[in-house]
Amino acid sequence: MKKELTIFDKPENVRRLLIGFFIALVLVLVAEAFVDMHGEFHVEHFYGFYAVYGFISYVTLIFVAKALRKILMRREDYYDN
Repeated sequence: MKKELTIFDKPENVRRLLIGFFIALVLVLVAEAFVDMHGEFHVEHFYGFYAVYGFISYVTLIFVAKALRKILMRREDYYDN
């Protein structure tokens, strides 16, 4: 049976998506200069704080998931008898 191609199988489509994501990131960072942020803490008023906070949260989530996988992972033949 022939495997059906998806949008992510072509490198030029992946490149277009990455460029689109980076353009969206730049637009959001530029828009932040024109929006009055109402944060609870002083650190929330720094330019780009939410982008940095989101990135650090994402990276932390990945590392925690990798650690949990090592703790919770079963053997490959766990269900075989």
